[in-house]
Amino acid sequence: MHGKYPFPEATATTQVLISGEKGGNQAKPLIMAGLIGGIYDFIVSTFGGWAEVFTSRVTTAGTILANRAKIVFKLNVGAAVLGLGYIVGLKYAAIITIGSALVWFVIVPLLPLASDALATTLNPAFAGSIAALPPEEIFSEFARHIGIGGIAMAGIIGIINSWDIIKGAVGLAANEMRGKGVKADGKIKRTELDIPMKIISIGTIVTLIATFVFFYFGVVHNLLHAVVAILIVAVIAFLFTTVAANAIAIVGTNPVSGMTLMTLILASVILVAAGLKGTSGMVAAMLIGGVVCTALSMAGGFITDLKIGYWIGSTPKKQETWKFLGTLVSAATVGGVIMILNKTYGFTGEGALVAPQANAMAAVIDPLMSGTRAPWILYGIGALIAIVLTIFKIPALAFALGMFIPFELNIPLLIGGFISWYVSSRSNNQALNMARKEKGTLLASGFIAGGALMGVVSAAIKFAGADLRNDVWAESAGAQWLALGMYILLCGYLVWDSMRVPNQSRS
Repeated sequence: MHGKYPFPEATATTQVLISGEKGGNQAKPLIMAGLIGGIYDFIVSTFGGWAEVFTSRVTTAGTILANRAKIVFKLNVGAAVLGLGYIVGLKYAAIITIGSALVWFVIVPLLPLASDALATTLNPAFAGSIAALPPEEIFSEFARHIGIGGIAMAGIIGIINSWDIIKGAVGLAANEMRGKGVKADGKIKRTELDIPMKIISIGTIVTLIATFVFFYFGVVHNLLHAVVAILIVAVIAFLFTTVAANAIAIVGTNPVSGMTLMTLILASVILVAAGLKGTSGMVAAMLIGGVVCTALSMAGGFITDLKIGYWIGSTPKKQETWKFLGTLVSAATVGGVIMILNKTYGFTGEGALVAPQANAMAAVIDPLMSGTRAPWILYGIGALIAIVLTIFKIPALAFALGMFIPFELNIPLLIGGFISWYVSSRSNNQALNMARKEKGTLLASGFIAGGALMGVVSAAIKFAGADLRNDVWAESAGAQWLALGMYILLCGYLVWDSMRVPNQSRS
C-alpha cells in the first residue's frame, strides 16, 4: 500500500514535518498557506464572515429546482477540504464525485416518483410521504443506505482481494511467535523493527477477555449471548479494519459511521437469531458497534501514523509504543469528556447535542430488534452497484464513499483534484510539472494544517463562552455569494502559487 494510494492526510502531515526540518524555502510557502487557510477557515467558523456551504438554493430557480425536482447543488468552501482534494488527486476525486452525483442527481430526484407504499417497502422504518421531503432528508432516509450497502460490499470485495495479504501477515505473525523468520545473524533493520508479536497477541487476548467479561457481567448476563457478542466483535473488527485502512489510504476519510451502521445491522440480525431482543438486545448491539467503531477509528489513525513514519524513516516499534500509550491515556480521559458534555448540554431534550450519527444508529437498531425489517433492498442496490463497478475495474470503495459522504464535501475534492492535474500538466517539461505539483502539495498541506489548527482555536473560543458568530448574516444569501467569491480567490491562489516554480532548464 506504500505507493498505490495517495494517503492525503499522511502526505500533508509529512510535508509539514519535512518542511519544518528543512526550513528556508520549503517552510515559507507552507507557513504562508497555513496562515491563509487558517485565517480563511477561522473567519468562517468563528465570525460567520461568509457561509460555510454555498447552495443552489441561493437563487430562485435553485429553490424551485430543489423543491420540485429534488435537485440541489452544494459546495463546502473550506480551505482544508480543498487542500485534501488536491492531495487525493483527480482520479479518485472524480470517482468519488461521480458516485455522489449518481445519488444526488439521479437517485434522489427519482425516489419521490415512487409511491408511498414502495417507499415504505424500500425503508420499512420510514412513515410519511416521500414526495414531501426535501432532498437532504431523501438522502438520509433512503439514498444514504445505498451508500452503506456499497461500502459494505466494497469492503467485502476488498477483504477477498486482500486475503492473500491478510494470510501472509497472519503467517508472519505466527512464524515470529514460533521464533522463525528471523535472519541468521538475528539482526532486523531499524525501520522494520516492530513490537514483538507475542506482546501484541497477549494484549489482543487480554482485551477480548476484558470485553467478554464486560458483556457478560455488565450487559447481557447470558453466557451464550456474551460469546456471540465477542465473536461478532472479533471477526468484524479484524476484517473491517482492512476496509478502514484502504479508505484512509484513498481519500483520508474513514467511513467509520457507514461501517459501524453495517456492524449494527449484522450484530442485530445475529443477536436476534440467538434470542436476544428488546432493550437488552439494543444495548448489546450498540456496545458491539461502539467497540468495532473504536477499532476502526484506531486502525485509520494508526495506518496514517505508520505511513508518515515510513516516509520520514522512523522506527515502527517506537511509533507503536507511543501509539498504545496515547490510546490508554485517551481511553482514560474520553469518558470524563463525554460526562462533562452530557452534564453541560445533554444528549436529549431542548438545547441538547444533536448527535445525528447516534440517532441514525438508533433508527437502524430499533426496527431490527422490534421485528421490523431493515432497508435490505437499499443495501442490496448499493451492493449490486459495487459488484458491477468491480467487474468494470472501477474502485468500488471510492465510488461508494461518494454515495455515502454528503455532496458538499465531495465537490471540493474534485476541484482540488482538478487543480492538482492542471498545475502538473501545463508544461512539456516533466520535471517542471512535478516541481509545480510538489509545490501545490506543500500549499495544500498548509491549508489542511492551518484549517485544523484554527478549528481548534475556534472551538476553544466557543467553549470559553464567547460566541462571536453572526448566524443571521452567515445564513443569508449575501454570505453565500461572498463565500463563492472567496472560494474562487482561494482556488486562484493555489493555482498561482503552485505555478510559481522557476524552470531550471532555462538559463
